[in-house]
Amino acid sequence: MPIDIDIAHVARLARLALSDEALEGYANQLALILEHAARVQEVDATQLEPTSHPLNLASRFRPDEVEPSLDRDEVLAQAPEVKGGYFVVPPALDMG
Repeated sequence: MPIDIDIAHVARLARLALSDEALEGYANQLALILEHAARVQEVDATQLEPTSHPLNLASRFRPDEVEPSLDRDEVLAQAPEVKGGYFVVPPALDMG
């Protein structure tokens, strides 16, 4: 299934300055890719069930669960400075 693609024209559209040797190399590579794609299209997949992924993967994320933690008021009481229920810390970036 030969497909005629003007590699030089595509290179000009992409603003690529390619030598004649490079153009010939890309033409050969493109021909191989298109031949492979044609062979893949010939595979009879009518008996296969459509899938979104070739492997049967399950979600690897765990569900969010609330677990016991430290008492908020007790932790904030130990902070050197608190404002509005949050720790007050020096700025990470000095913009001055």
